Amino acid sequence: MVEACTAKSTGALSVLVVLIAASGHRSAWADASKGTSSGAEVKIDNFTFEPQALDVKAGTTITWTYRDDTPHTVVSSDFLFKSKTLDTDDTFQFTLAKSGTYSYFCSLHPKMTGTIVVK
Repeated sequence: MVEACTAKSTGALSVLVVLIAASGHRSAWADASKGTSSGAEVKIDNFTFEPQALDVKAGTTITWTYRDDTPHTVVSSDFLFKSKTLDTDDTFQFTLAKSGTYSYFCSLHPKMTGTIVVK
């Protein structure tokens, strides 16, 4: 009887894990420090930066990939980095070497914002 309960519990847990993974659920902050230390990606689509907030290690290169039909830019609030106007499938990269919080926006659509925390 104990073996049957354990098997059912393990099966239910496996189903739950698969459902959570398949849902694509992500927290508001994406943690690139759990992935590779060399890079992280932000997608630009539908007038949003995704993820909008990113947590990375110092020295990480961020790649913004443009997937929208309307031109956009990537500009840090302190003007540390600024992309050219991006068109479909263009990318912009910048390496953040120092710890800190970096806010950025699209200069053509200032309501589009994002934040990167470098640890």
